[in-house]
Amino acid sequence: MKNILVLNGAPRKTGETAKLLAAFIDGAERAGHHIESFYLQDMNIHGCTGCLGCSKLPKGCDNPCVQKDDMVEIYAAFMKADMVAFVSPVYFFSISGPLKTATDRLYAAVRNLGNKGFEREGVLLMTAGGSDYSQPIRWFEHLEKYCNWKNSGMVLGNGKTEEARNLGSSV
Repeated sequence: MKNILVLNGAPRKTGETAKLLAAFIDGAERAGHHIESFYLQDMNIHGCTGCLGCSKLPKGCDNPCVQKDDMVEIYAAFMKADMVAFVSPVYFFSISGPLKTATDRLYAAVRNLGNKGFEREGVLLMTAGGSDYSQPIRWFEHLEKYCNWKNSGMVLGNGKTEEARNLGSSV
């Protein structure tokens, strides 16, 4: 059983991205995995300020960032996570702003955990009005390379709920 952290950067709770995510979660839960999902649009998460305050906090602290906002909930889930699912529609050729903001803030957790921050898997679930996923794929691949995470798969495209369900059950 894996603990899967879902970072949902979609603005619509019932759109195409939500359908893809629901199928992924269904497959993962049927396979016995535990899901902790965060709908980022409803959370109060500030952008990283680049202050490097995270480098001055003690290792293993509950909130590895000096900012005090809803990110503390995500940090708690990240500390237990074996996998992170990044979920977003394509917005102006990349991921949505809420997902980018939350991902930027994960830097503090990865930094605070040291090598333990680098023991994760990742999946990418995305939808789009078009067909160009090249920039978000590049972002995801670079993130995983930097963090030395295992890429456990991607589902890219509207209506690919069965593919998302299969990914969820196979991770």
